[in-house]
Amino acid sequence: MTEAPYNVKLYLNEFSNTSLTSPSFSLLQISRRCCEKFIVEYSTRSRLLQEVWLFFSIWKIKGDKIFMEKLKILLAKGRIYESVYELLKDVGISINLPDRTYFPTTNQKDLAFQVVKPQIVSNLLANDKADVGFAGKDWVYENGVEDKVEEIMDLGFDGVKIVAAIPDSVDYEKLLKGPVTIATEYQVLSQKWVNDKKIDGTIFRTWGTSEGFVQDNEDSIAQILIDNTSTGSSLKANRLKIVDTLMESSTRMYASKKAMADPEKKKKILELKMLFEAVLDARDRVMLEMNVTRGRFETLVTGLPSMKSPTISPLYGDDGYAIKIAVKKSEVPTLLPKLKELGATDILEYDLRKVLP
Repeated sequence: MTEAPYNVKLYLNEFSNTSLTSPSFSLLQISRRCCEKFIVEYSTRSRLLQEVWLFFSIWKIKGDKIFMEKLKILLAKGRIYESVYELLKDVGISINLPDRTYFPTTNQKDLAFQVVKPQIVSNLLANDKADVGFAGKDWVYENGVEDKVEEIMDLGFDGVKIVAAIPDSVDYEKLLKGPVTIATEYQVLSQKWVNDKKIDGTIFRTWGTSEGFVQDNEDSIAQILIDNTSTGSSLKANRLKIVDTLMESSTRMYASKKAMADPEKKKKILELKMLFEAVLDARDRVMLEMNVTRGRFETLVTGLPSMKSPTISPLYGDDGYAIKIAVKKSEVPTLLPKLKELGATDILEYDLRKVLP
């Protein structure tokens, strides 16, 4: 069994859908359990067998076919999709979504994407229908699955607050003395708020454009609105004021418990997290390059901010030094004039794509 005609790892990469009945695949007909046993007993003799076992942890057998199990990723429709699309693109993962379809194609063989409504991403993860998804924290808690999924990271996109609002002209304390109707998309969060505040409230489910249900007149369907807001401009336009904040939310990366229990999937998920962090950190920084003479070198270096320490190279002809530093974009307006004062010349500024500490 150790005399396979090909390196299994390379062979599988090239012929992932070849029938296992092919003579070249006789070694691959060994079950995962047998491979594990052989590795324990003959690990010093059979390097090839170890490679087979490694690939059985990534590739799966179904019938007489061998295939790679892809990481299933859910993308939420709407503004979340646009933000995550740009993040994936900056990482190097391209996706293309043809019109009227929900399954984007990608340049990554080990990833599979599906587009769904943002409200159901966390439910699908909680029920192990996918491995990774991007969703707002608000809908994770609205669906009551915060303990059934794992938050991998806060991407910081699309920050909103879930707020309670009433008409500008209404007295909040007086309003709560009687029964009220609450218009909202967030039934679970609203019911929790009602219970916590001990309000005599009835929840009225809306499906978007909820502001129109709350007015200061007898014909108003509801007296309180619970909705998400980023700037508050829509509330102001409808003459509504915020009286309480239920929670703050943003787009986050979540994973199913099942995926995180799978060593290979967990490894891939954490690799994606690392790449996302590298891109997000780079978006907040720029690289500055400059030259300085020997006479002003120490003064300049002492006044430099940097992630760790600047990169310094001698200039041709022993005429000074070239210096590189990565700085936060917010520091640039005050830093550039300071650098000139300290003796920097030929200053260049350019964006970074990824920053890996």
